[in-house]
Amino acid sequence: MSLPDPLRRRLSSFSRTVFTDSHPTGPQYPGDRTDNEIVSSLPLQMSLYFNVYFFPFWWLSTVIMLHLKYPVLSDYYKFILVTIMILASLIEVIRLYLGYMGNLQEKVPELAGFWLLSLLLQLPTILFLLFNEGLKIQPLERAVHIIFALFLTFQVIAAFVTLKRMVNKLATHFHLNEFDQLEEHPAPDFYSLGKEERAVSMAARGSR
Repeated sequence: MSLPDPLRRRLSSFSRTVFTDSHPTGPQYPGDRTDNEIVSSLPLQMSLYFNVYFFPFWWLSTVIMLHLKYPVLSDYYKFILVTIMILASLIEVIRLYLGYMGNLQEKVPELAGFWLLSLLLQLPTILFLLFNEGLKIQPLERAVHIIFALFLTFQVIAAFVTLKRMVNKLATHFHLNEFDQLEEHPAPDFYSLGKEERAVSMAARGSR
């Protein structure tokens, strides 16, 4: 399972725009290769690993608390909480999958999708559940929401740093490939041309 090509292209373009370092610190010489450099983040991967095991506990705790306090909630908050639980569950499954794929396999579009889902959707949702007192937050809910928010905050920061490294590595690799192609197929030098070719070139310049 992979992202659709149009979405991959958009995420790749977004990553190059946002995460490219304007002052690269990569290799400055052709011999300094980056092909074997590992840019996956171990802290991010550990966070995702524990997040996978924590999420079912968070979901079960939130559902139980929702069931207990459901009768005392207003119709407005009943609808909001049920909708949030459905959307947050679906987003979390997709988010964790993209995080694993993007970090372990060093895929920029997948990791960029993970970062965007974490920052723009999941983190605001958890903060809403944590700080909106109209939801009649119970102690168990507050505890699991705080842990979830810490996971998300750390992952947003770690994914941002990892994306910058991945994008800069790809940019460096691209420039090194261009340099290799120039070395293999150098442009013809004017003074290495034959007399007839040189004359034709001079005539063409004179006609301009």
